[in-house]
Amino acid sequence: MAAAIARYVQNEGQPERGLVVGYDTRFLSAEAAQEAARQAASEGIQVFLADRPTPTPAVSYAVVTRHTAGAMMITASHNPYLWNGIKFKAPYGGSASPAIMKRIEANLPDRLPSEGRMPAGAATRIETIDLIGPYLDRLKTLIPLERIRLSGRRFVIDPMYGAARGCLARLFEESGIRYSEIHREHNPLFPGINPEPIEPHVAGLRQAVVANKADAGFATDGDADRLGAVDARGRFVDSHKIFSILLKHLAEDLKRKGEVVKTVSTTQMIDKLAAKHGLPLHITPIGFKYICELMLTREILIGGEESGGIAVQGHLPERDGILNSLYLADIIAVRGRELGELIEELEEEFGPHNYGRVDMEIDMARAHGVVQQVGEGKLKTVGGYEILSLNDLDGVKMVLGDSAWLLVRASGTENVLRLYAEAPSREQVKTLLDAAVDFARGQAA
Repeated sequence: MAAAIARYVQNEGQPERGLVVGYDTRFLSAEAAQEAARQAASEGIQVFLADRPTPTPAVSYAVVTRHTAGAMMITASHNPYLWNGIKFKAPYGGSASPAIMKRIEANLPDRLPSEGRMPAGAATRIETIDLIGPYLDRLKTLIPLERIRLSGRRFVIDPMYGAARGCLARLFEESGIRYSEIHREHNPLFPGINPEPIEPHVAGLRQAVVANKADAGFATDGDADRLGAVDARGRFVDSHKIFSILLKHLAEDLKRKGEVVKTVSTTQMIDKLAAKHGLPLHITPIGFKYICELMLTREILIGGEESGGIAVQGHLPERDGILNSLYLADIIAVRGRELGELIEELEEEFGPHNYGRVDMEIDMARAHGVVQQVGEGKLKTVGGYEILSLNDLDGVKMVLGDSAWLLVRASGTENVLRLYAEAPSREQVKTLLDAAVDFARGQAA
């Protein structure tokens, strides 16, 4: 893949601009990054190689500030320890479009590139640099850290053994904000967790928040572009609620305008907030690349997805878990209320919105068959709800009310049927998901 990206940049991507290469804390990530840098340098491309494990948004920020042709980021993001992978960031500092990825794939070699010595002079084209410092300096200009300090709030940071280790801690330390950090040591086994900021992997954060009597806890995934949170009482705050809190803050506290974009699997509360403030709303298929495309062509104030990735106007067309942690800390300071109270405030105005998801292992062909059956209207009711309408933007979404829906979607890469649901109560969410599982099993039998 590194060779294919290097050839793409050489042929189509202004190679004189160079490439950034970053990596996370996973086993052999540093070595893979060095090899990726070698492949690019062998193609005559100047390489800016991270000097240590670095968050993906810091790598993306370097692309924009250095005006490079893109970046290779060695990471498997939120996946379990045994995985690794590579992301390509385009010149605008965000997810590469499907069209760019197809052109990269067209450059895949028929066999693995040579591991021999680089051409003469190629090594001089690799410059090892600090990508974290300039990125953190940028964040200081976006969030008033002094206001957070003056609030006297205390926070717990959980980088989940990932690339955000020490980043928020450095900002808080420099600013005099009270904090503690867990899971900060380098351990590529991610002991006891997957580096994904959702339950059950936030159990350690929950315990630390309660034990330290902190006001909130922030967890970032393996490469720090996604965020999960815990409130002062140790309750998990999912990405849907974080997205809603951020949108409310931008529109009401900061009086900012623009458009909103969400993926089809994201809470209906976003629709209600956008409507209240007269902000145009776009709904995309699942995948942050679709949000990124709109951020490049529209005046998008905020964009978010179900899996914890949120981007805010004025920074990058890119998810950033570290920046969003700072936003949440600032909102707590501005509003003088903890996260649980902010959620209660939203629910008092728009009603309760609870969310759940099930990944059901099933043969891929059968998974697609289940989706097709739902799309053909084989279900008239589900979990006691009448199906009001169907949306086939990505999978099939059954609209059941203004705060209730069920989405069935076949994975494109795994033998998995993904089931997503939202409803006013947790019990209703479970009923919807159980009904979807039963229907899928019946169709796949």
